[in-house]
Amino acid sequence: MNADSDAPVAGGTPAADARAACEALGGFDPEKYTAKGPVGEVAFNRYGAAGALSAAAAAGDPAYKELAQTIRRSQDRQARVFDFDATVKKDLDRAREICRAL
Repeated sequence: MNADSDAPVAGGTPAADARAACEALGGFDPEKYTAKGPVGEVAFNRYGAAGALSAAAAAGDPAYKELAQTIRRSQDRQARVFDFDATVKKDLDRAREICRAL
């Protein structure tokens, strides 16, 4: 919120959050997720940011619910199997398809 009013700050919309989630996901490479050092940290944080931002978008507008659910499903599965298996990759591909349609 803007300190001078109750209006949201520029870019603080569900659509902006969804676009930011898609941008984070677009820069995410699962192959780098377990890399040591800055490369791995970037991948880890982009994946997390995609989940957090898509959840924020869905909380503000149900039109982004599928994006948030798809990313969350991929994250939950990855956390269970400790790998980017075919199921996780399928969800990531679907999330990227949703992003392309935004």
